[in-house]
Amino acid sequence: MSKNQQMLRKHREQPAAPRPPATSPADELVAGNPMDLAGWREGMVVRKSQGQYTVLAGEHSIQCAISNRLRKQLVYPIADPGSLRAHVVAVEDIRTVDPIAVGDGVQFIDGGDGSGMIVAVLPRRSKVVRRAAGPKPLEQVIVANVDQVVVICAADRPAPSWELVDRYLAAAESTDVPARICITKIDLIAPGALDEEVANYRAIGYPVDLTSASSGAGVAAFAEVLRQRVSVLAGKSGAGKTSILNAVQPGLGLRVGAVSAMTGKGKHTTSYLELFPLAGGGGVIDTPGMREFGLWDVDEDGIAPLFREFRPFVGKCRFGASCRHHEEPGCAITAAVGAGQITPRRYRSYLRMAS
Repeated sequence: MSKNQQMLRKHREQPAAPRPPATSPADELVAGNPMDLAGWREGMVVRKSQGQYTVLAGEHSIQCAISNRLRKQLVYPIADPGSLRAHVVAVEDIRTVDPIAVGDGVQFIDGGDGSGMIVAVLPRRSKVVRRAAGPKPLEQVIVANVDQVVVICAADRPAPSWELVDRYLAAAESTDVPARICITKIDLIAPGALDEEVANYRAIGYPVDLTSASSGAGVAAFAEVLRQRVSVLAGKSGAGKTSILNAVQPGLGLRVGAVSAMTGKGKHTTSYLELFPLAGGGGVIDTPGMREFGLWDVDEDGIAPLFREFRPFVGKCRFGASCRHHEEPGCAITAAVGAGQITPRRYRSYLRMAS
């Protein structure tokens, strides 16, 4: 079985959410155009760039466009489903930058010449999202159907940005995607230099991998973390991602780095993403060009629960939900900071994220 077949098989074996009722744009497309469904195929989006999508179906890659129907949200009457015949009462623009993400399972019409058209997106079991840049509130789905977010940061050169790490972790928490941290270049620091931060993250439930591509420390264990999983990598440039991926699988980091370099050029930042298969099964997706990561659909009151160690104290403040966890008297979270149950550094990350 090839790497592509392994990756696609794993994708299909994952339990999917129940299919929604027949009120999606794709369902309307079928209802309004009774074409022969035998001509439809299913596959997984493994690459996207400026409105073009590469769909993996078996061992074949098909270059696809998407139906315009997928860029619209159909609005139906609010009523008992059995009381009236379903019909569209309005058509609105979707609240997302792109209705299709790398990792999505899709249905498409195969043109027979290496091209096709995506007409439906299958239910997602997970997604990683952020608020799109710009004044209009839009959701940007970075990747879909991933098993874990791996936050990559260097032990040195550049120094760790723990606040950015916390932001990525909060984004993963907001969509219930498991997350872990991989610290690279540990050969550049004195033994034990990061023990306090590592211990703090592990104490609140985040696995931390300590690695060095130069010395080989932790490489085999990190390769096992990636094996048979679809992982999305998050972290700023210079963190040693290319080197550690090359150590895991020769040439992998260079391929990922080439996409990252292309994505970072011009105004189309983050429009070019690709899922790379791993020799042992699974795959990795990089998230280049995202130095900032705005949370989507999370208001100020919803940020505190995204910090795992805050959750036992949320809702126990004197002023309840109106507490901003800053200088209010009777705040359970600031009391937990004072008692050593929440670290001051993570608390500062929270304040900056909530400001």
